[in-house]
Amino acid sequence: MSKERAKGTAWETLIVTQLQESGWLHAERRALHGAIDKGDIVGIPGVVIEAKAAARFDLAGWLDETQKEALNADAHVGVVWIKRPRTGRALDGYILMTPATLIGLLRDAGYGPSLGAHSALTAALA
Repeated sequence: MSKERAKGTAWETLIVTQLQESGWLHAERRALHGAIDKGDIVGIPGVVIEAKAAARFDLAGWLDETQKEALNADAHVGVVWIKRPRTGRALDGYILMTPATLIGLLRDAGYGPSLGAHSALTAALA
């Protein structure tokens, strides 16, 4: 296993452990799917998590990748969980998402006006 792959695997494991400790007991690392990737972490229905532990950040590329993975997984939420340099805890990382995802999450959590009977997140992503 390359040094970069080992670093990525360790980061994914930290994220999964944090999610499990936070109540998402079914969170786990996803097996590689090749061209039809569906994200790195599963176990939260409707959510794709792409884990990144890179020295150089490629925010636009990572966000594009995550949006494709969310479509592949038929998920409404896609986020990138980025390792913060020189830290070792998952909670010290960064979360990257589109503004549409943030607006949908806020509305679905009860912040802001309701958009009616269907999910605000679905409307924001349309």
